[in-house]
Amino acid sequence: MTTASQELSGRATRTGQGFWIVAAISFLYLFAVSAPSPLYGVYAAQWHFSPTTVTAVFGVYALTLIAAMLLTGSLSDALGRRPVIAIALVLQCVAMVLFMFASNVEWLYAARLTQGFATGMVTAAVAAALVDLQPTGRPGLAALVNAAVPAAGLAFGALGSAALVRYAPAPTRLVYGLLLAGFVALIGLALGRLPETVANRRRARLGSRVGVERPLRRAFLATVPVLVAVWALCGLYLSLGPSLALKLEHSRNAMVGGTVIFLLCGLGCVTGIVVHNWPPRRVMLLGCALLGTGVLITVASVITEVPALLYVGTAVSGCGFGAGFLGSFRTLSGLAVPQHRSELIAAIYVVAYLSFSVPGVIAGVFTTRVGLYDTAIGYGLVVAALAWIALPATARHCYRADTPAS
Repeated sequence: MTTASQELSGRATRTGQGFWIVAAISFLYLFAVSAPSPLYGVYAAQWHFSPTTVTAVFGVYALTLIAAMLLTGSLSDALGRRPVIAIALVLQCVAMVLFMFASNVEWLYAARLTQGFATGMVTAAVAAALVDLQPTGRPGLAALVNAAVPAAGLAFGALGSAALVRYAPAPTRLVYGLLLAGFVALIGLALGRLPETVANRRRARLGSRVGVERPLRRAFLATVPVLVAVWALCGLYLSLGPSLALKLEHSRNAMVGGTVIFLLCGLGCVTGIVVHNWPPRRVMLLGCALLGTGVLITVASVITEVPALLYVGTAVSGCGFGAGFLGSFRTLSGLAVPQHRSELIAAIYVVAYLSFSVPGVIAGVFTTRVGLYDTAIGYGLVVAALAWIALPATARHCYRADTPAS
């Protein structure tokens, strides 16, 4: 009995350690995603490129990520979570090296492309591993971490990178050197400490199915308007948010640009923590209302050229971002069986990252034609309309189990 108890205790310890290792991987991945955003001003000054180039570099990342998810979305269901995560971490290290030695915009494209593929490869595997490794007696923790930790990574990546631009030497190299060291450490932890959760492995094939099982399609479709609204807003902030803040403030301080991303994503993380025990439908409804309101305040800040309103609108929108994505993810993540879980999660992220990338690239094109302010106003009104349209749609058609999902 003692030996059996010790084995169970050891297994629980390894599972708990593995859960938080995967959470750390998720955090650092998203930290690396937003780290280049405050640096775009530095790159543009050095290499003389336009806002269209900024959003194109951003779009390359997001579209490559989607391609990787379509290609490898269910790969971890076949090969196991650990090998897929480890390979993706190695690719992320390559991306950090490319960023470190970037000498022109072509290097940025190569770095973002590699980073996008690495992130797309790891996204579904990490999300599924968190659900697999969720500690017994902590229902809902995996969904909370899946929603809150990426938002925290985006927030601190932007703010940390902006701080290095402002206060440290060689900001275009230092942040990537630090991230490279972090990813190397995580490779060691993943190989040495991460338990494998896929017992019945099967032959792997590329082009794995990314989709939604028929019984889940109604619930999935009900979440699409929310996913589109929250991630379209996030795409605007990561691509053009720093430029908008700097122009409103008439400033060149990189911390200004980093702060708006930190507000959006940081408050998204905090909101997710606060409401994670609420029923999923209520969380999504709250997210839609806050998002729609916050974006209209942001639009008002641009029209009136009052910077304070930008920060208020960003804060309210950030709360909507966190609640909207958490509610969507919790509604769906507990419904799939383990053998198809990463396929469903990949489908969620395909919708999210299409919304994240395509509108941002279009906004970059419009910025060079009609200007940053008019583009931000038009983009904001579209996102606000999506949020308010999603509100009644969510109330009518969302998954009706008004109890917390596991």
